[in-house]
Amino acid sequence: MNMLEISHISKSFGDKKVLQDVHFTVPEHAVYGFVGQNGAGKTTTMKLILGLLPANSGSILVNGEKVSFGKNPTNRFIGYLPDVPEFYPYMTAAEYLHFCGAITGMDSKEYKKRAEELLELVGLTQEKHRVKGFSRGMKQRLGIAQALLNRPRLLICDEPTSALDPVGRKEILDILASAGEQTTVLFSTHILSDVERICDQFAFLHEGKILHQGSMDEIKNSCGESGFEIELEQEQDLNRLTKRFPGGFQKGRTHMVYGQGNAPQMESVLAWIVQEQIPLRKIEKSGLTLEALFMKVVGK
Repeated sequence: MNMLEISHISKSFGDKKVLQDVHFTVPEHAVYGFVGQNGAGKTTTMKLILGLLPANSGSILVNGEKVSFGKNPTNRFIGYLPDVPEFYPYMTAAEYLHFCGAITGMDSKEYKKRAEELLELVGLTQEKHRVKGFSRGMKQRLGIAQALLNRPRLLICDEPTSALDPVGRKEILDILASAGEQTTVLFSTHILSDVERICDQFAFLHEGKILHQGSMDEIKNSCGESGFEIELEQEQDLNRLTKRFPGGFQKGRTHMVYGQGNAPQMESVLAWIVQEQIPLRKIEKSGLTLEALFMKVVGK
C-alpha cells in the first residue's frame, strides 16, 4: 500500500511556476528522501500535502484519502516537523509534549506514557532544562518527538538536518531510521549523503520538476553502478585533468569523481597521469553515488 500518492501536481505563485507535473508515491513504512536544491519546491510540496496551500492541478492522497486545501482531515494521519520548529521556551521537553497531547485530546495517561517513550527515542529523557536553553539539535529532536506523539501513519520532516553539525546530523538520522520502524517517513533535504544513509527510496526535484525517482538498486540498473574517483597532490594538476578529461564533478580542491556515460575510461586517465608525471594520491573504482547522479540529471 502507498501511504502517500502525489499525482501530477502543479503550483504557481502569480506567473512563477514552482511545481510542474510533480508525481511520486511513498510506500507504507518506507523512509523516503525528497531531494532538491534550496528553492527547488520541496517546502511548497510539503505544504500542499498538509492542505495549507491549494494546488493549481493534480491530486494528493494520504492513506488513500484525498487532501483538500483548508479542509484537511487527512492531517490526522500526519506528523510534521518544519525546518525551524518553534516551542514555548519556558516549558521543559516533557511539559511541552504533555501540552501537545492535552490540546489534541489524548487521554492524560496515554500522552504521559507516550511522552516517556518518545523522550527516550530522541535522547531527551534526562534533559530537565527549559526549551529556551536547548541547542538546535535538541530542538530538532524534540520536534520529532512532538510529530510522533499521536502515532502518525506518515511523518514529514522538512530539512531536519540542514543546520546541524555532523554529530547532530547523525543523531537525527538515527532517530528517523528508528522512526521508520513505526511509521512512514518522508523527509526533504539537499544533503545527499543523508539520503544514501537511511532512505529506501527517493525522488530528485529540480526547478519544480521530478527528474528521477526510485531506489538505489533501480538507479544502478538504469545508470550503471561504477565510476571512479581520483585524487591528486596539487590543485593546478586537477585543473589540467578537468580540461583534458571533462565529464566529472569536483568534490574538493584535488578530488574528482567520474561516473559512467560520457566519462573517460579510468585506464586512459591513469595513462595520461603517468605520461605527464603528475603526483597521484589515489585512483579507485567507486559505486554510483547520489551526488554523481544528481550532478548528472541536473546537467552539472
